Amino acid sequence: VNETFDYNYDDSGDHDQNEENSTPKDGEKEKTERDKNQSSSKRKAVVPGPAEHPLQYNYTFWYSRRTPGRPTSSQSYEQNIKQIGTFASVEQFWRFYSHMVRPGDLTGHSDFHLFKEGIKPMWEDDANKNGGKWIIRLRKGLASRCWENLILAMLGEQFMVGEEICGAVVSVRFQEDIISIWNKTASDQATTARIRDTLRRVLNLPPNTIMEYKTHTDSIKMPGRLGPQRLLFQNLWKPRLNVP
Repeated sequence: VNETFDYNYDDSGDHDQNEENSTPKDGEKEKTERDKNQSSSKRKAVVPGPAEHPLQYNYTFWYSRRTPGRPTSSQSYEQNIKQIGTFASVEQFWRFYSHMVRPGDLTGHSDFHLFKEGIKPMWEDDANKNGGKWIIRLRKGLASRCWENLILAMLGEQFMVGEEICGAVVSVRFQEDIISIWNKTASDQATTARIRDTLRRVLNLPPNTIMEYKTHTDSIKMPGRLGPQRLLFQNLWKPRLNVP
């Protein structure tokens, strides 16, 4: 597993499926590895070790890679996303995390995903399909710290929205980085507002930070493309989050 932590991942965590592709060889190899991961997880459930501190939910780290500008299907996206491992305790989390490349040290189009066990980081997953995500765009140099603060808040159940949280994504891009947190029910405005307010607190966001909520239904309708509303948001994304 540790070997996978040394790759320079090259993909999209905002999950732009139509911009990712893989060669048949790569796809077959990755599918085989994914099937191995899935079958091994069926054989042995992940549980906290003796004297370890259990988390409320088990979580799985994933990463994905892609080449920008190449069309793809959700099936090839699923083949390209790789499972790093699942953990059930604080100690198991740190065993994975301490060996992983920090988002700020990745190059190209790269994504890390941290989702509850059993939920794939895909819009179409049953747990995600009626949900959405809060998106925050960061200037370069902030992704590592914001990602760590976000996932520690998620693992520590700081969002206080029951089972609504599905997972989080950090997306490394050429000119900016993007972090997002996904929840199950996009229509629940009280929940999405609480997630937004908690995000502001745990990330210590400046008051003028622009935050966008996007439903996965909208993402599926226009994957990887900027519609008029998205362009308006981009024009308003000044200044970007600029925390020292």
